Amino acid sequence: MEINNLWESYSRSKDQKIREQLITNYIYLVKYVAGRLFASYGSNVEFDDLMSYGVFGLIDAIDKFDYSRGIKFDTYAQLRIRGAIIDQLREIDWLPRSVRQKAKELERAYTELENELGRSASDEEIADKLGVSLDDFQKKIQNVSTFTIVSLDDLLEQKREQFVEPDSGTEGPEGAIESIELKNILIDTINSLPEKEKTIITLYYYEELTYKEIGKVLGISESRVSQLHTKAIIRLKSKVATIFN
Repeated sequence: MEINNLWESYSRSKDQKIREQLITNYIYLVKYVAGRLFASYGSNVEFDDLMSYGVFGLIDAIDKFDYSRGIKFDTYAQLRIRGAIIDQLREIDWLPRSVRQKAKELERAYTELENELGRSASDEEIADKLGVSLDDFQKKIQNVSTFTIVSLDDLLEQKREQFVEPDSGTEGPEGAIESIELKNILIDTINSLPEKEKTIITLYYYEELTYKEIGKVLGISESRVSQLHTKAIIRLKSKVATIFN
């Protein structure tokens, strides 16, 4: 049975066998989202765990999706899958408190200094703001790389959830405007990033390259890509949080 027929049948009957077919058909979305997140912080969690968390998000998406509205399921499902994974990671509280504290310290430093300067702060300026050496600053960045990525996803997930009507899988009128506003803010903020950080964000999120592939393109190490990605995410996160709080 082709996918449109499956959706029509499930919309009418809510038959569990059809639901299982839909899950099987869209499991690739779980693999895709889990794979992207695993590439960012796989050293802290097993891929199979991310997959199992994501399956709950897929099931939730299938149950709440309104096929009759003609909305594309893939985009909506990825949102639910990513949200389910992040919710579970937050619930098990897998990050050490010391890492969270370091992340918040860095975020405050970037927010305060960049608001004061009216531009992106350099590594040297942030290190001076923190009262540490440049080497120690780079170590701090590396230590919080996992947390900053999850925090940005968490923040954007919360904002997107405000825009989506819970039982329909689509946005309400006000939500659609706010969702566009969020996208525009992200675009403007990405464009204001230092050139190399902007390139990494573009290659990672839009071209969907891995850290290793980005390193080859830019001629830098994978760990350096991770550091630059983390700094870019901290800037984006602090900007979005400031605007929407």
